[in-house]
Amino acid sequence: MAKDLKFSEYPFKVPNEKVITAKCEKLVKDIVESKDAKACIAGIKKWNKYSNTLNTQCSIIYVLYSCETSNKKYKKAQDKVNEISPLLSNYSNKIAKFITSSSFRPELEKKFGAYLLQMYDASLKAFDEKIIPELIEENKLTSEYEEILGGAQIDFDGKVLNLSQLGKYMQDKDQSVRKAAAIAMDTWLGEHEEAIGSIYDKLVHLRDSMAKKLGYENFTELGYLRLGRTDYNAKMVAGYRAQIARDVVPVCNKLYKVQMKNLGIKNPQYYDYNLMFKSGNPTPAGEEKYLVGKAFEMYSALGQESKEFFQFMMDHELLDLTARKGKTTGGYCTSFQDYKAPFIFSNFNGTSGDVNVLTHEGGHAFQYYLSRDIKVPEYINPTLESCEIHSMSMEFFAWPYMEGFFGKDAEKYKYSHLCDAIEFLPYGITIDEFQHWVYENPNATHDERCAKFHEIESRYTPHKKYDFTPTLAKGTYWLRQAHVFGSPFYYIDYTLAQVCAFQFANENLKNHDKAWKKYVKLCKCGGKYPFLTLLEKNHIRNPFVDGTVKKAIKPLEKVLKTFDTSKF
Repeated sequence: MAKDLKFSEYPFKVPNEKVITAKCEKLVKDIVESKDAKACIAGIKKWNKYSNTLNTQCSIIYVLYSCETSNKKYKKAQDKVNEISPLLSNYSNKIAKFITSSSFRPELEKKFGAYLLQMYDASLKAFDEKIIPELIEENKLTSEYEEILGGAQIDFDGKVLNLSQLGKYMQDKDQSVRKAAAIAMDTWLGEHEEAIGSIYDKLVHLRDSMAKKLGYENFTELGYLRLGRTDYNAKMVAGYRAQIARDVVPVCNKLYKVQMKNLGIKNPQYYDYNLMFKSGNPTPAGEEKYLVGKAFEMYSALGQESKEFFQFMMDHELLDLTARKGKTTGGYCTSFQDYKAPFIFSNFNGTSGDVNVLTHEGGHAFQYYLSRDIKVPEYINPTLESCEIHSMSMEFFAWPYMEGFFGKDAEKYKYSHLCDAIEFLPYGITIDEFQHWVYENPNATHDERCAKFHEIESRYTPHKKYDFTPTLAKGTYWLRQAHVFGSPFYYIDYTLAQVCAFQFANENLKNHDKAWKKYVKLCKCGGKYPFLTLLEKNHIRNPFVDGTVKKAIKPLEKVLKTFDTSKF
């Protein structure tokens, strides 16, 4: 297969279930009938090669569908992927069962590493043939949710906008514009609340049913296993949330007070916090072409490897960045293993978030680029909380280059970026605590879920008020958080990674060369180790250890004090 194609040249191939089933049956049969380790290893290598091809095809379809959700051909292809992916998991499960119980397991551990077998052990606890129907339905429901959000068409300012495009108005200098945009979004959410709430209710009951079929009390433990969490549990996460509540929430409350004082707003609403400065939020100095050019300058300056990486991204059309009608919301990084290529998807809307994409998703893509030649596919990408360290740390390594992205707004951006990063932590634990409650109480009604979210939100982000947005006032903010629907329990990973990224930020301020070298080493580790081992091997403090959060935050509070916000 040609490796040096541009994305537009990638073949669009919809997986054929009969062909895949026949091929997988043969590959699995060869592995489970292996008479010795040598034969088994050869079979695993063939399986990996075929899996890479199937995953590449599925990733191409997902990207095309994300970019054009209204395209019937892409939607049909995505529906087929949703049906097939649980079947592939079933074949992987059969291989894992054989390998983990094989008499030559020690030889396989020596060849592939003990962690791969530990991952297989965890995957066996998270999957069984009997839950395939539920997994297929889960995929369909997640796609339904994405279609609703991606299909949003909101009349505002004489235009028809999607949710990402409307977000720009939520940061406007004029409070009346922010309010009007918030009301427009709230109205749209109110119109779709029942449909979105119904999708989530079905997802919760499906997941609860799967968990009980597999012998778990509820979905929580299964959810952790599905995320590959082999070295920490819900109790440790609860202790970590307590650190955020104790050491970060008070810091955020002070920052919010300073922000509103500077803005001269006495009765702030939730949308007022979207505006950091009276003169307006930092805005990029150009649009997509300009920003991509500045990103190339930044990655070139950081190092030869990062320069080659971003040149590769540009040359191979691996960036789809600007918001448009029919494109699903949000941003992500995915990859096509057959072409050893990462891909960045986003929705540029003229805000500082556009630059964040080029650093955050760029960090993900850079890690993949550095790890793409790792022979064991499972070791290319680490678990999700580890992945987010790469992305969030890159945001801070980008600081010295902000003048290129923002011009005169560079210092404004750095101050607001750091505030946002710190202030994100309480929101992150809000989403996490909410999800734990949901799956411990799967039969709660939609209204009860919203009431619980409102209660948790009031504890961790007490500054938020929704006086003019009645839908959000009920506690429905979570309906727009895609991770709650598609990736349960994932969201806490962002906060864990943020605490690790803060450590890189602090080290970078002291010694950039040393910090960058450490970061590149972390990226090259890929997913060879579980989260806590990865931290240990790269000398990053463990967020679950009490006091780690405070140690990471304290130096950054001092950094914030170096900015003269009166000049902004």
